[in-house]
Amino acid sequence: MIRIAAVGDVHVDRDVVGRYRPALDQLPEVADVLLIAGDLTRHGTPEEAASFVEEFGGLGVPVVTVLGNHDHQSDRQDEVTAVLTGAGITVLEGAATVLELNGHRLGVAGVKGFGGGFGGACASNFGEREMKDFVQTTEVSAQRLEAALTSVECDALVALTHYAPVPETLAGEPVEIYAFLGAYQLGRAIDAAPTALALHGHAHHGSERGRTPGGVPVRNVAHPVIKQAYNVYQLLSDEADVTLVHA
Repeated sequence: MIRIAAVGDVHVDRDVVGRYRPALDQLPEVADVLLIAGDLTRHGTPEEAASFVEEFGGLGVPVVTVLGNHDHQSDRQDEVTAVLTGAGITVLEGAATVLELNGHRLGVAGVKGFGGGFGGACASNFGEREMKDFVQTTEVSAQRLEAALTSVECDALVALTHYAPVPETLAGEPVEIYAFLGAYQLGRAIDAAPTALALHGHAHHGSERGRTPGGVPVRNVAHPVIKQAYNVYQLLSDEADVTLVHA
């Protein structure tokens, strides 16, 4: 059994430090790893990244994350990443990591992802160069996610993104902005591998539960959706599906 704590969109700056820590200090009792689905900071500055490390570092369990759109706001994402990795936090972007947990190998593959929309209401790689560039960004991100997922040898595989891979977890957001919250290409990449669970954030007013077309459970773990420091999901248990064991 592997217990995965997950949250996204914590938007840490100096004023937030201390808000999550009481619950985070209990993590080793309830989870084996913490996965964070992007938007670690408000404006993507190294100073905010340092505040995030103060809040989410030294937890007694591995911490793996992707960046979100807020973490790119100041165009200093490389510096943000350096602060995080310097504190022992794993940052994934088109890459995967394998963790040995309770005698099992947990594989986590991650990208930030991008927008574009879903079947029947999505951007297409046609027309102006600006539109082609937009769609190409999504396509490349999805390709990198697929490559990372299919490269992993593990007992349980998790896809970690910021943008949503399915529209179901966007329910509650205005339909007009779905194309800016996720893209079907991410779901297609997740279905290309034996993925057990997909986690994302970004949709603050969305819904928690969905599935890819291939049947992979998808969970929106944005903090405004789960309304707590983290949820814990259980894999490799006697249950047939991913199980929420702590909320």
